[in-house]
Amino acid sequence: MTMTHRLARAGIAALASLAAFAAAASDPPATDAATLAALDKALAGDHRSDANRARDKYRHPKETLEFFGLRQDMAVMEVSPGGGGWYTEILAPVLREHGQYVAAGWDPASTSEYVKTNSKKYADKLAARPDLYDRAKVTALQAPNALQPVPDGTMDMVVTFRNIHGWMGNDSADAMFKAMYAALKPGGILGVVEHRAKTGQPQDPKAKSGYVREDYAIAMIERAGFELIGKSEVNANPKDTADHPEGVWTLPPTLELGDVDRDKYLAIGESDRFTLRFRKPE
Repeated sequence: MTMTHRLARAGIAALASLAAFAAAASDPPATDAATLAALDKALAGDHRSDANRARDKYRHPKETLEFFGLRQDMAVMEVSPGGGGWYTEILAPVLREHGQYVAAGWDPASTSEYVKTNSKKYADKLAARPDLYDRAKVTALQAPNALQPVPDGTMDMVVTFRNIHGWMGNDSADAMFKAMYAALKPGGILGVVEHRAKTGQPQDPKAKSGYVREDYAIAMIERAGFELIGKSEVNANPKDTADHPEGVWTLPPTLELGDVDRDKYLAIGESDRFTLRFRKPE
């Protein structure tokens, strides 16, 4: 083989190696076996109430987090975990030893009684189990005044569950997603779950029913700079017609109508939801 041929072959091999490296760098993260085992342990933990466990069959937490690519060594921020911290019960224990869990909740300067009550409820929940939650970091992400929950570019993953409609209701969705974009490292993942409206209906910009069209949400999140890299139907529910008298709150777990048609809505179950994975470009 001539020197020219050897150099040519070396050049081809180098290009192939660079291409493989670039492809690997662009691949979304994959959940490893150790993280899956940690998820199983958290889901089975005695810190979870029967009522919260009952939601697992609708919310598919293990499958959802696996779709996002959660790993136990990541820095993960959950946006708007709520007073009950349903996903906190899962994420905080999984990330406690090898990663970091950040709960980005309400602005502590808020004068809202709702915010004050639920902030205390969440704080009390964390304080009750220091063996699980002592390393959780609580910060604020709420428009318009609390929009830098962590230093820019420090999170591997941001997740949020069934919150977009609330942000749309007070015209803060664009600001919230821009803040999430800033928080993520280049290449970081955003995982989103939301109640899904039917595409044949116009989107109420305030999302008063609690339902959001999937295409509408994707366009909104892409405006913040994210790229869509995956969809999952793990949280789909074809029984949900998304046209109930009290919106999504007609269904369990809220059951806003009380005993009116209760069995009907229990038979439907929780809402139909889209589950999306985005990435902040490298």
